[in-house]
Amino acid sequence: MPLPAKAFQRWLHGIAPQASTADICRISGVKRTTLAQQLVRGKVAESTVVSISRAFNINPVAALATFASYSELAGSPVLPTAAELVSQIATMDLLSAVIARSAGAAGGGDADGPPLTPAPLTPAPHTTSVKNWVDAIDDGELRHRVSAATGIAPQNYSAQLTANRLTPELAIATSRAAGVGPTGGLVATGMITESEAGWPPGARQAALDALSDGELAALAGERLQALGRTLKRQEQDNQQTKTIWENLG
Repeated sequence: MPLPAKAFQRWLHGIAPQASTADICRISGVKRTTLAQQLVRGKVAESTVVSISRAFNINPVAALATFASYSELAGSPVLPTAAELVSQIATMDLLSAVIARSAGAAGGGDADGPPLTPAPLTPAPHTTSVKNWVDAIDDGELRHRVSAATGIAPQNYSAQLTANRLTPELAIATSRAAGVGPTGGLVATGMITESEAGWPPGARQAALDALSDGELAALAGERLQALGRTLKRQEQDNQQTKTIWENLG
């Protein structure tokens, strides 16, 4: 949920007591009008705190943890599960890994050169990172527990996942309901980075390398099927829009 303006101002005074609002906005890149509107409404967006904390070399997780609604972010970081790590690997990176392993097994690549290896992983988040993250930690009842705990209608929750977005409040609530570390959803939504969340360097690559060939192929196949359904819906929507415009003349 948005942070109380008074609590935000206390935090801001604590990290930059001599800085003016203009200074804060110039350093952080937050628009003055945006910050002013948030202060007038009495609710400051979490993204504002993240931007300002980065500008002052403060870990955004530690900054958010100073606010009551995000107090569970305090303390030592909880490492993500292997499933969470894999969920933050883009589909194209999974396919690259499949190709690299297949080429290696078949003796492919340049015989005189090093074996074929996939390119470095695309940084999180990716185009389906939010839904993939929820699917990775879902025991079958997670969506119902989140709905009951937060009051969000199941269809509205599903709509956010389909759009590959999730409010910070819901991301934390989802982590809590699943019994995993509180930062996974914030990484999946792009609110914070892997390093800011305390994920070990190369953790996603290590999780990918730990997959068996069968697990990797099955996961890549599931992702491709999901991508195919998404593209088909987009094509149908585009065709319907085209038909409407043609009927309008």
